[in-house]
Amino acid sequence: MSRYTDDGRSLRLDPEGRAGGYFTHAVYNHWDPYEDIPESMLETDRQRLMDDENATEAEFDALRQTIALFGAGEEAVTEDLAPLSMVLDDINDQMFVSSQIYEEAKHTQFFDRYWREVIDPVAEHHGFEVTAPTDDRYFMPGYAKLFDGTEAAMHRLLEEDTPENRVEAYCHYHLVVESVLAQTGYYGITSSVGEGGPDIRADSARDDFPNLPGLVEGVGHIRSDEGRHVGFGMHKVQQHIAEDGVDPATVQETLQSLMPYVAEIVSDTDDLVDPVALVEYARDKLSRRVEIITDASAEIPDVETLVELDDSPAPADD
Repeated sequence: MSRYTDDGRSLRLDPEGRAGGYFTHAVYNHWDPYEDIPESMLETDRQRLMDDENATEAEFDALRQTIALFGAGEEAVTEDLAPLSMVLDDINDQMFVSSQIYEEAKHTQFFDRYWREVIDPVAEHHGFEVTAPTDDRYFMPGYAKLFDGTEAAMHRLLEEDTPENRVEAYCHYHLVVESVLAQTGYYGITSSVGEGGPDIRADSARDDFPNLPGLVEGVGHIRSDEGRHVGFGMHKVQQHIAEDGVDPATVQETLQSLMPYVAEIVSDTDDLVDPVALVEYARDKLSRRVEIITDASAEIPDVETLVELDDSPAPADD
């Protein structure tokens, strides 16, 4: 049988399947980092930060570090997902991963745009040092270890494509970098510079730090994409456990080994957001994901629910 024929299916695609459904969802929920984040929104952010008479360089640098970390992270995952697309053999999976790579590239573009149009002009206005988003000062050792590990886990698939290695790759990429780290960071952004969200600002942070609707709007679009990405990764891990006999302990051990890096990253600064609240939130996200993917009978939430879950704070300790 050639690559073009398959007696096991009458049509090429399965739009009702998990990957096919996610791909369709991505098509219908497409957004543009420029058209859907209008200049007026970024102008509002820029002007509010410029008009902030109480602005300090340390506080602004905390915001700047957040943008730098996200920008570099989105760039890294754009690059690192390619090996997975090469080893997948189902066209529906391939199409979804192709859409995901495209979306990660859009996220990279948004954070780059925000640095150029908001961060640098505000720094110049206040007389702060103008820095590059690639400056070493913004990246802690745990950040490099986490993303280097993710790259290695993905490239391992090109050398030894096994169900266990796929699970480890999904755990690194979809469940830790995207589900736990990124969504915890988005929660921190929307909570600290958005309106109406839970207050997890650091004790030392000002109550009058400007709300930034352009940043929050961009993050909102990105989070919607991430819901699909996380759901796909959860489904594939659950599938490998149920159908290929991968030990659930592999999932738990991989995720737990990466959690210290996440904790280091989200607790690096307390100028704007309470790091304790973020670490608790990240641990809660991790436990929720593990409960679902290690239970073959558990239903993976739909995309909208995955996004809604990320709006809820971690439960308080008893």
